[in-house]
Amino acid sequence: MSNPNPAPLRRPLRLMISGGGTGGHIFPAIAIANAVRERLPDAEVLFVGAEGRMEMTKVPAAGYRIEGLPIRGFQRGAVLANLGLPWRLLRSFLKARRLVRSFRPDVAVGVGGYASGPLLAMAQRMGVPTLIQEQNSHAGRTNIHLGRRAHRICVAYPGMEKYFPMDRLRLTGNPVRSATVHLEGKRPEALTHFGLRGDAPIVLVTGGSLGARGVNLGVAAALPAWKAAGVQVIWQTGTPFLDQARAAVSELGHVDCKVSAFIDRMDLAYACADVVVARAGAISISELCLVKLPAVLIPLPTAAEDHQTSNARALTERGAALLVRDSDAREQLGHTVLRLLNDAPARDRMRSAIAALGHPDAAGAIADEVIALANISMRP
Repeated sequence: MSNPNPAPLRRPLRLMISGGGTGGHIFPAIAIANAVRERLPDAEVLFVGAEGRMEMTKVPAAGYRIEGLPIRGFQRGAVLANLGLPWRLLRSFLKARRLVRSFRPDVAVGVGGYASGPLLAMAQRMGVPTLIQEQNSHAGRTNIHLGRRAHRICVAYPGMEKYFPMDRLRLTGNPVRSATVHLEGKRPEALTHFGLRGDAPIVLVTGGSLGARGVNLGVAAALPAWKAAGVQVIWQTGTPFLDQARAAVSELGHVDCKVSAFIDRMDLAYACADVVVARAGAISISELCLVKLPAVLIPLPTAAEDHQTSNARALTERGAALLVRDSDAREQLGHTVLRLLNDAPARDRMRSAIAALGHPDAAGAIADEVIALANISMRP
């Protein structure tokens, strides 16, 4: 369990947090910062992200200062755009060194994303204690490299000693936004919010704000069978597929299928769902473990090192979820969901299995590790 009353430090903690690029990296980073501030209100926190990425607006909106590095990722099929990557990487390392020198952090934390590598590598080179938050069950190459010199590696899955030194591993889980997973008493509000009934099953489909083509095509193919079975649907399509989804629902006349590009009240969506269809991103899975919902996972086939399939298998091997491959979604998703909806004992078993994998105070546990490292680094 995390300790909300850590031993006081000799002076205010100075913490750097690097990473971002997606909400799956940004929101856990903010949750860690908030947990540190809950324990040490005078802690000074500086975020480091990638210029032009969403963290440059989301982090200030959460009340924290952020600096951007000029780093970018490799763009497939864009030869000219990639020519400047070595120069951007060099500039990122130089700026990271300047930031570490000027801010003088007691601890540097990396949560993944473009900026995390240069900042943590430079912090390690300059003798700053570092903590890595590895979200996935298959560790990325950058984190594996950084893990050789990291003081702590906080992970979400057991068995990660195959990637990192065993003595520095901590099984903490992934931080999630607490408001998203607190569902008690919200079902009536959720049914009203989405305009759904409480006497028919509800399937929640989510593929992210940018959409998930394989998931959306699978849902479109499944809709006639779901309508015939009386299944209600909350369908988050992402912007690119929105018009196509609306047309499919309108043509079918499925008035109990609610389509939107983005769901701004995910807590209400979870509160009324019986089954969830989702990608297998680390934060989505962490949320599912905490809300204890049966899930059909469709891993993103192009994810780096196929880590989403590894994430999904970490659940399916424990009976906590079902897996449908992206290439099979159009043929298999519809009847897989119906089979699960018609098997209440199976759903109960999945709820129990997935609940056992949840870590409700992951942010607090990581904050305690940060403060413990700071206590060590501040010793005279």
